This record gives sequence, structure tokens and C-alpha cells, in this order.
Amino acid sequence: MYNKASEIYEIYKTTGKDIWEIALMKDEENIGIAKDDMFNKMRETLAVMKDSAYKGLDKAIISLSGFTGGNAVKMNAFKDDSVGGPIIARAMAMALSVSEVNAAMGRIVAAPTAGASGIIPAVLFTMQEKYDYSDDELVKAMITAGVIGEIIAQNASISGAEGGCQAECGSAAAMGAAAICYLRGYEPDIMFAASAFAIKNILGLVCDPVCGLVEYPCNLRNASGVVNAIISADLAMSGVACLIPLDETIDSMRQVGASMPEALRETALGGIADTPTARKLEELRQAQLQINKK
Repeated sequence: MYNKASEIYEIYKTTGKDIWEIALMKDEENIGIAKDDMFNKMRETLAVMKDSAYKGLDKAIISLSGFTGGNAVKMNAFKDDSVGGPIIARAMAMALSVSEVNAAMGRIVAAPTAGASGIIPAVLFTMQEKYDYSDDELVKAMITAGVIGEIIAQNASISGAEGGCQAECGSAAAMGAAAICYLRGYEPDIMFAASAFAIKNILGLVCDPVCGLVEYPCNLRNASGVVNAIISADLAMSGVACLIPLDETIDSMRQVGASMPEALRETALGGIADTPTARKLEELRQAQLQINKK
């Protein structure tokens, strides 16, 4: 039915249906899931997202490794003093919360991956707090975001092992930016511009998890990723022109990911993961694992 943003735009112009409606039509045609059933499944998904976005705001959640945790509480407490303002700080806190739940082996929604799972929930619930959107409106925005993720997955990658963190946090930021534009009532061309901006802003970002854990600097990149989504949406909604369209931006994302060395694609062999401190942490972690085996 569609593989490119340009094809979705043509369907939108022809049918007048929103992107989320087009997505449900595609699911019904291709996998036989009725629109109402899929929408209900997405309500359940949203509930999981909400739980993880709020879980770490007031109570510190510590990762199993002990390397990270409690940052969502700190960021949330700092929101009134934040230079970026309380909305940005609150969004960052929510993104950190989801990341911490993930690192503590809690329940999250991989959106589009576990490593980038904090960005879309932080976008959605920050928007709900600011504008009082209903849960069903958030579901529609989430499905819209999912279409952007689907296009990226088909034409580039959402995998850090294949395309670096640009493929994970970059994709999530692009998806979140589109969701914001949808909620604010903008048409698909503005949503696509916002998504393209978000990818451009993070193009080339490597995946270099310390000790190979989806934890650090992943949690920081979830926080910066939600800010990327917000500013990218603002750029598009303000009328800033998108010189290079989304489809071409995604193609460039694929090319950049393919040219990254293996050390910078989730192997923990390069970047931050290869610093002296990171190597020392890995030695300590391996020693602890040996002790635990005895």
C-alpha cells in the first residue's frame, strides 16, 4: 500500500484520510486485524507507555548493573529551575524514566526499540499534560508515529547494530516529531518535514553502549531525543522549509549507517564504550559476574 512518505501523502490527498486511518486500513488489508481491534491494542500499548513514563519521576529506579538510575527523579525535581523551561525538563524526565524502567528490566514498549523507548512516551504524555489531549487522541498520534517508523525500517534501519544510534534515537525522534505535528492539527507535509528535521539533527550518531548494556549513554540520548522531537516539530510548524524531503533524508540515513565501522554499531568496541573509564567498568562487571557464578 505504501513504502515511502510520498506514497502516503498521495493516499492522503486522494482519500482525505489521516495517516493513522491509512495505517489501520493497511493492517486490515494485509493482516486481517479489524480497525477497532487494532485501535484497542494500541490503547493497551499506550497504557504500558504511560506507566513507564511516570514510574521513575518520584521514586528512583536503579538499573540491574547499578551504573545508572534515579536521574528521572533529579530531572523532574529540577524542572522549575530548568533553563529550557518546565515542559522540556518534564519531557526529559519522562524519557529518562522509561529508560530506567528498561534498564531495571521493567515493562516498556520498544518504540521503535528498547534503547530508544523513552522518546515517544515522553512526547505523548508531555503533550497530554500541556494540552489535555485524550488518550484516544494520543493513540492516533502514536499510530501516526508508527507509520514514520515503518517507513524508516523499510528504507533504512531502526537497529543500532545496523545503523548506529541515529537508527534508534533518531528514528524515535522523527516519529515523535510527527506525532506532535499531528496532535497540533498540521497536515502530513508538515509532519514529514518535522521527521526529516529530527533525522538531520542526529544523522551519524553512533551506537556505543558502555559494557554493551542498553543503559549509558542510551538514557541521555533518550532525554536529548525527546528535545530533538519537540524542536523539530516547532521548526516544521513555524514554516521553516524542508529543503531535503523525508524520503531522501531516510535514504541518506541508510547510507551513513552502512558506512559506519563495526566498532560504532552497538558492539561496545568504540566511542564512549572504548574510553578508559568504560573499559574499567567492564572489567569490574566481568569480575562481579564471575563472583555471582560461584
